[in-house]
Amino acid sequence: MIVLKNTDQLAYMREAGKITGEALSLAGEAVRPGISTYELDTMIRKCIEKHGAKPSFLGYGGFPGSACISINDQVIHGIPSKKAILKDGDIVKIDVGAFYRGYHGDSARTFPVGEVSPEAMRLIEVTKESFYRGIAQIGEGARIGDIGNAIDSYVRENGYNVVRKYIGHGVGRELHEDPEVPNFGTAGRGPRLAAGMVIAIEPMVNVGTHEVKELSDGWTVVTADGKLSAHYEHTVAVTSNGAVLLTEV
Repeated sequence: MIVLKNTDQLAYMREAGKITGEALSLAGEAVRPGISTYELDTMIRKCIEKHGAKPSFLGYGGFPGSACISINDQVIHGIPSKKAILKDGDIVKIDVGAFYRGYHGDSARTFPVGEVSPEAMRLIEVTKESFYRGIAQIGEGARIGDIGNAIDSYVRENGYNVVRKYIGHGVGRELHEDPEVPNFGTAGRGPRLAAGMVIAIEPMVNVGTHEVKELSDGWTVVTADGKLSAHYEHTVAVTSNGAVLLTEV
């Protein structure tokens, strides 16, 4: 069931989103060769807790970190570790959620580490732009399929592939709510967008195949061919005037 949020609930979600965005930006500024994903995770947790919020991911389904931090061919759900040290040329995906006053925020970005290859930088830029192509579809009478179609079309035009096994979702009192928001689909199909809907739109884009696999740790998802992947996400409120990014800071 899709839950529409009223004005007060959207205000709470803005607060959760702001905390989420601040923690993500703080970690992004700290990305550099030599830092561990554990250090980034600790930074994120402290930032979220200082605002009186809780990391949405910590303990979620047994996840051991406060954020998902994934390097290079790791697509999503990377477990923070003291042994995972960023090095020059890496790209790192940081996915953050904050739970505040009964509501979640959810946001992710891909950051270059030091000097990265032109191919890696292009992947990051195409992934970000695909997100904005998706939210440009949000408006009166639009459907979920319009968002996914716009994302997938742009990604394929640029020679990449969107991950199909993992998709976006509704956000609210639960971290994952209805509706499902695929990064692919048919325009004009799927649930109709309505003011008060809040969704996480999160293209995950691979240089090679869209196929992925889960590692033996039960969490980390990597590309099936070992090629690079990028991720970009905001929690988005659907309003009568279009999309509002709740996790933007």
